[in-house]
Formats: sequence, structure tokens, C-alpha cells
Amino acid sequence: MSEVKMNTKETQKDPNPILEVNDLYVSYGAVEVIHGISLHVNKGELVSICGVNGAGKSTILKSIAGVLKPKSGTIRFKQKDVTGRKPEQLHKIGMALVPEGREIFPTLTVGENLRIGAYGRYKPKTFAADLEDIFELFPILKERYDQAGGLLSGGEQQMLAIARGLISRPDLLMMDEPSLGLSPTRVDQIFELILALKGRGITILLVEQNAKRALEIADRAYLFSNGRVEYAGCPKDMESSIDIAAVYLGANKGGNGV
Repeated sequence: MSEVKMNTKETQKDPNPILEVNDLYVSYGAVEVIHGISLHVNKGELVSICGVNGAGKSTILKSIAGVLKPKSGTIRFKQKDVTGRKPEQLHKIGMALVPEGREIFPTLTVGENLRIGAYGRYKPKTFAADLEDIFELFPILKERYDQAGGLLSGGEQQMLAIARGLISRPDLLMMDEPSLGLSPTRVDQIFELILALKGRGITILLVEQNAKRALEIADRAYLFSNGRVEYAGCPKDMESSIDIAAVYLGANKGGNGV
């Protein structure tokens, strides 16, 4: 298998990107899993992070969202240093994370899950209007509004997780493996939805193991391997410069990224 060609030069960077991560190191206890990663997201972009399981994709999102505290480096959001801030603080200023595995509240209704998503950023009187917007994107959630989240299908739970992130009207929506564990039909629906959100001008940072689908819809992409950025740039250039199949089949083995 061919080696991965390194190209870590940042490209197409706005003077004031909505998100800027510089030289970030993250550890789980004594084990360092992110080794000096830098990336940025411009306003209105859809940026994909690709890589095998264990490459560090989910860890970087959790670090940006405040779930994990970085060992060193900086995270700037809307031109402010937010390194080490708590998730609820970041949520209030416009950052939303749709976590891997959905993590909805299974005993709460669809409506209650959505109310939790809206909490802390907008006044209750805006909730009804926000709901109508959500129902345009997710008609099934209107039908299931009073149903417990745990009774939804896997695809419906993923829609609820995305809707819960969207209802806060985030300036940056981060999605961690939204197609994971879904049927091919549901995967198609999720990617169609992500494209629709992009069409609305929503800024998206997408972690996705399905590299082919992620690269098809991204403005720019980062390829992670072993807790480092192996490539950053245009998806088409990535596809022509890198043997992605070799990467996903383990050309670069080792590392402790999660």
C-alpha cells in the first residue's frame, strides 16, 4: 500500500474564521491522543474530518466543545479564546455538538429533548417558532412529538439529536459520525439533510468515517491519522493526492487517537 502524502498547509483561511484551533494537544490521563493539531472553519463552510477509528476525530470535537480539556494549545471561537471553557458556556455563545451515538434522553419525549436543546440560549417565547422550523426539516419529529425518544428508530433518534443541536440556532454545528449504525437508506437521508443545512448557510464541522460521502459534500477536509493531521485542503485534491483506501486499510498503523 502506498504511503500517505503529507500536506498540512492551511488553505483558504478567512482573516477571521469562526473557529480556529492552534497546536492542540489532548491526553486521556498519561496517554497523549492528539499531537499538535491545527485546523480552522470559515463562516458558512462545511468542513469534514475523516480518518479511521482511533485517528482522533471524536476527541478533537469533544475538545472543541469543552467536553475534554486540552493539555495545551488554543481554541478560538468567533475571535475569542474559549480554550477550556465548559460545554454549557460554549452552548450559550453559539456552539452545538451532535455527539456520536446520539445521546438523546430516552425516557423524555421528543418535545422535551428539543426543549433541553433550546435551553440557555433563547427565550421560551421563541420556542414555538423554532419548532416550526425544525418540523420543516424533520416532519417525522412532529408526528413523534409526544413519544419517548427511546422508542424512536435509530434513524429517527439521529434526526432528533441533530434537531436538538439545531434548535439553539448555533453559529457552529458540529456532528460526530451522524451516519454511524444506520441503514443505507437512512444514511442517504442524513447526508441529504446535511446538504440542506449547508444550503441554509449553517457552518458545519463534520466528523465522518464514511470518507467518500463526507468528501462529496465538503468545502474543505482534514484527514486525521494517529492523532495528527495528514492532509488539509480541497476534497478533490485530497482524493487525487492520497490513497485514501490505503489509509483506511491501515497504511499508518499505531497511535492512540480516539
